[in-house]
Amino acid sequence: MIKLGIVEDSRTTREGLETIINLSPDFRCVCSCDTAEKALIQLPKHAPEVVLMDIQLPGMSGIECVARLKKLLPETQVIMVTVYEDPDRVFSALRNGASGYLLKRSTPEQVLTAIRDVQQGGAPMSGEIARKVILHFRDQSTSAEEVEKLTAREREVLELVAEGFINKEIGERLGVSTEAVRWHLKHIYVKLHVRSRTEAALKFRGPK
Repeated sequence: MIKLGIVEDSRTTREGLETIINLSPDFRCVCSCDTAEKALIQLPKHAPEVVLMDIQLPGMSGIECVARLKKLLPETQVIMVTVYEDPDRVFSALRNGASGYLLKRSTPEQVLTAIRDVQQGGAPMSGEIARKVILHFRDQSTSAEEVEKLTAREREVLELVAEGFINKEIGERLGVSTEAVRWHLKHIYVKLHVRSRTEAALKFRGPK
């Protein structure tokens, strides 16, 4: 059972997402908030594995909320939910630690697929957004000192992440559990000073 949180100010949209999630036997909504401020208090109490977060929120924006939430719950995956595919705002959210995004007009099937994808180590996003992410990290380098901090196992995990494998596949290839892969990724993020697997892979593969 995957635990989810929702941060959405529109009651209609929020309740619609709750219904989609709770009707699936694989998911359960454990926390639902209408502001970022409430989310930063309530979400850590429930520790959801995935959070669906609106970009445009009253008060603190979803973009700022992601950055603060990842400090509190570094292993929680955040999917941004937005009305329009706004490249700049979505990209800002990804830089702050979000793992992907969903359009509010997505079908229930698309919502559930995105959740499963991000939980397994994927990053649901369009080609346009992915290109912006790649170009951003192409201009950044990972210092030799940062790379040297990675253990041999951590490098193996990161190589497979960079090749597009999800956590379960990485575990099968390395002969370890999915939880072990997540544990290694958590330490990789700290050593490379990144917030997501996308950042880690691109920074690792970027110019040295």
